[in-house]
Amino acid sequence: MSERQSTNLIWSGRTGPFEMTLDPRVFTPTHTTHTLAQAMDIKPGDVVIDVGCGGGVLSLVAARLGAAKVYGVDLSEAAVEIAWCNARSLGLEDVVDFRVGSLLAPIRDIQADVIIGDVSGIPDPVAAESGWFPEGRAGGPTGSELPIAMLDEIAKHGCLKPNGRLYLPTGTIQAEDAILARARSLFGEDRMTKMIERDLPLPPVLAQSKAVADLQASGVLKLTERGSRMLWRLQIWQCNAPAPAYADA
Repeated sequence: MSERQSTNLIWSGRTGPFEMTLDPRVFTPTHTTHTLAQAMDIKPGDVVIDVGCGGGVLSLVAARLGAAKVYGVDLSEAAVEIAWCNARSLGLEDVVDFRVGSLLAPIRDIQADVIIGDVSGIPDPVAAESGWFPEGRAGGPTGSELPIAMLDEIAKHGCLKPNGRLYLPTGTIQAEDAILARARSLFGEDRMTKMIERDLPLPPVLAQSKAVADLQASGVLKLTERGSRMLWRLQIWQCNAPAPAYADA
């Protein structure tokens, strides 16, 4: 474990409460994390891939729900270090396998029943003002670039088994339409189900942000006002891979 100051967090979401360790270099779980945890359908024996695992919370939730193996991937070495620490503290080190790398690069040879696609989808200019991203990584100029790259890698490398499930968060705080268009082109609209939709308040630091105002004026962000608050809409999608071609034979 790094000598940098660590903090403890009580995860009170699905399968909790349990204690986690974080440090300033690791992304802290958010409303999106909690909502994704609620939406995930993990069946006993599933193989799960958690893309952008951060400190490992969704990997640990999947393991506690009965997954046989969970592979967590993050570009941040610090995140993977913390994720292993959290797995050991819960006695789950034999179920999880955390690896450092970009998107699906370290696990291209693995096929999963479930992929958790919680990669950063915040536009770079907004992320720079948010303070949410300790190592400065975000989702690209419009917030759609990194999620689309993840979708393309899933399709290219065949990482999702037939009938497998991708859990994909999208939101009006990014160029959401571009992400959904790519997902529909890969999965088909009839295999995409909206699991949860929630309106969430934009933090004051972003509600007053010039970057947010500029991206909203250009149509990239689609925010709404309710009283004195500015809101963005979060959606969690379940994208189902097609069944094997021989299934109807």
